[in-house]
Amino acid sequence: MTNEAAPLNFIEHIIEEDLTKGYKKEQLCFRFPPEPNGYLHIGHASSICLNFGLGERYNAPVNLRFDDTNPAKEEQEFVDAIKRDISWLGYEWAEERYASDYFQQLYDWAVQLIKQGKAYVDSQTSEAIAEQKGTPNTPGKPSPFRDRSVEENLDLLEKMKNGETKEGEHVLRAKINMESPNMLMRDPVMYRTINKHHHRTGTDWKIFPMYDWTHGESDYIEQVSHSFCTLEFLPHRELYDWFLDQVYDSEKLRPKQREFARRNLSHTVVSKRKLAQLVSSGVVKGWDDPRMPTISGLRRRGYTPESIKNFADSIGVGKRENLIDVSHLEFNVREDLNKKAPRIMVVLDPVKLIIDNYPEGKTEMLEAENNQEDDSAGSREVPFSRELLIEREDFLEEANRKFFRLTLGKEVRLKNAYIIKGESVVKDTEGNITEIHCTYDPESKSGSGSEASLRKVKGTLHWVSAAHALPVEVRLYDRLFTEASPDTNKAKDFMEFINPDSLEVITGYAEPSVKNSIAEDKFQFQRLGYFVIDRDSTSEKIVFNRTVPLRDSWSKLADN
Repeated sequence: MTNEAAPLNFIEHIIEEDLTKGYKKEQLCFRFPPEPNGYLHIGHASSICLNFGLGERYNAPVNLRFDDTNPAKEEQEFVDAIKRDISWLGYEWAEERYASDYFQQLYDWAVQLIKQGKAYVDSQTSEAIAEQKGTPNTPGKPSPFRDRSVEENLDLLEKMKNGETKEGEHVLRAKINMESPNMLMRDPVMYRTINKHHHRTGTDWKIFPMYDWTHGESDYIEQVSHSFCTLEFLPHRELYDWFLDQVYDSEKLRPKQREFARRNLSHTVVSKRKLAQLVSSGVVKGWDDPRMPTISGLRRRGYTPESIKNFADSIGVGKRENLIDVSHLEFNVREDLNKKAPRIMVVLDPVKLIIDNYPEGKTEMLEAENNQEDDSAGSREVPFSRELLIEREDFLEEANRKFFRLTLGKEVRLKNAYIIKGESVVKDTEGNITEIHCTYDPESKSGSGSEASLRKVKGTLHWVSAAHALPVEVRLYDRLFTEASPDTNKAKDFMEFINPDSLEVITGYAEPSVKNSIAEDKFQFQRLGYFVIDRDSTSEKIVFNRTVPLRDSWSKLADN
């Protein structure tokens, strides 16, 4: 059987076609251009995987270029977080660049455009400029400052640059076409004044370039061959090309912008403004809260780089936007952790189980397999004693034939241990069960090879020895929103769909083998789900975050 190569996506078809039309393979260069005004989220992960994946496929460099042109919103914290997330995903960038590296060159080109009569300083208010731009159905009107002299424009631009004008007093606009059917071509703003400290240039610059002016020119400076953007930038492509026309040297490679569709994820929001609102309002405890769709949040929740990359690969790139159900992302992390995560036993809602015929004071160490999906994972020892803790929901006094857990008069197996039979219960004054009494078959020890050990019973329960159980804090995270698309309902604010049950904090009881585990160690709690040790853990208290349950509980809700 031969391995067939995966079919090319439309982005790869574009590159292959360009290679047949004159591009040289050694000229290929890609970039990932985040704005450092927040943390990267799962939507960015698709773009990261696309651009760095192309770099790997074509053995081409991929630059990390920060679009740092708005000091009012950008911070070094976000720069550091972005670099950390990309590295964690397993990618290496060729060069670390910043739009601010090119401020002088961009300014020099702007001066050149003024001298060529292709740019002017407009002294209207932003409201007046917006009104004069017209509508998609009506042409715009020229600014009264559109025909300023070159000398006056250069003088005003210099004053803007030196901070001698107020914020909003002037902007620099390209002189293109106020009647263009593309609204973006109606004399777009190239520069505005912002009197804020910039995280890299300090107070050297008082004017900052707009994204459309910065984007293509930065690609050109870096000789990026293909600049891939999400679909909302398709109308910007005409402006991207117009700006390049003004500086392009035919001796150099000319970048091209192409667009792919954004993939939205259900039960969350990915707008940085809305994510920032969740943080500032205290709904979550920071950008890396495990309920956030940020890469840092997913990492803290226990997601692996491989699960995120597999998710991105599985949804691919397309030309139409669509909503991906978050259960698909959860499927990918289950698939990955099932292969990698060691199994341990933890009881989250305990009730005491007493084995009446097991010797008092005795403790024996039983061998437990770490991961049946990984032959190299080995085994560990867990203590077994007369008094155990099991999940409360694993016992019913009276049960029908479809209940395969513990009940009176019936047998189940304790995982890695013995077959037990329910005998009686002890209740408190309110009728709550406080103890379950059972007997065990001493000949039924798992792995012993005895005839009794091979006896088939329908249920297997996890447990921990009561005397050896390690109390742990368990944070049961769930989806942050109750609605699949919380920010598309025009009649309601997205905050109205916050899931009030997105976090439950309980005390669980773990087998003692986890005592020396460290932050980001991942486990499968047998029969319960996948969990990761949080960085809040201390030597006195281990904190676990639930990554995902073993099965998708939301699909059941949707079916009801």
